[in-house]
Amino acid sequence: MLDYHLHLWPHGERAVGPTLEHVASYCERAAQMGVREVALTEHLFRFRDADRVLRGFWDDDPDPALAASMAHYWDGHTDADLDAYVSCVLAAKDAGLPVVLGLEVDYYAGRMDQVAALLSGFPFDVLLGSVHWLGAWRFDDLGDERSMEEWSVRAVDAAWDDYTGAIEELAASGTCDVLAHPDLVKVTGRRPVSPEECWDRLAEAAAASGLAAEVSSAGWRKPVDAAYPDAGLLERFVDRGVAFTTASDAHRVSDVAERVDDLAAMLRAAGVEELVAFRGRVPHPVPLGAEVTTP
Repeated sequence: MLDYHLHLWPHGERAVGPTLEHVASYCERAAQMGVREVALTEHLFRFRDADRVLRGFWDDDPDPALAASMAHYWDGHTDADLDAYVSCVLAAKDAGLPVVLGLEVDYYAGRMDQVAALLSGFPFDVLLGSVHWLGAWRFDDLGDERSMEEWSVRAVDAAWDDYTGAIEELAASGTCDVLAHPDLVKVTGRRPVSPEECWDRLAEAAAASGLAAEVSSAGWRKPVDAAYPDAGLLERFVDRGVAFTTASDAHRVSDVAERVDDLAAMLRAAGVEELVAFRGRVPHPVPLGAEVTTP
């Protein structure tokens, strides 16, 4: 099994390090849970390098309160050094730890070429693509009162349509390798009466762009109390030949590889018997539940 979505720093806490010991603690926890390879995938926006390229993307949002909230959030998170992060993960790989180098890359409308240029000089193994905000609205920031208030004034169908459109554009950009938590927009438990159209579009976006999709236990820690993706979307990914990774989206050691057996059961129930691991952004298949070896 894999845990291909791990963060070194919880939201709201200042980035420190990272250190080889920190990375080793994640690998040790993963091994205890039966996971034999992990990907460290810190958020791109946590790094000062991203700040120089992406700061102010929220200025186009017509709601000044949402824009101000995003600016405050951004300033509270952008404090890490990308070179130090990469160097630490590479040192962990050289030390024989079962870890690959990744990032979680959010969608920035009109700026994905700049994102790709920023990342091109680094030896990443896997890049996760995600959508956490629509304009300046952080729809999954459960701790932000202004963001949660927005759910009371936006139609659920419209939010899902906007989210799906952002995923389609992100996938088409070619910037990433895996769609992270592909139906994250359900995080608060709000779903359209008929989500099938969005599911079809999400699955087609992944298939058309050759992206894998993440099956994640993180939703079980959220109000929706469900894995990402829902069974209907998982079925559509399978039907279109989309490959899969598995993930916890942990931001602390105790959440690493959470409910990994449940994820394996979900996949087997859908007829999936293999995952994909990545080296140098090139996928290779690994049997579901098997130990990963370098190709």
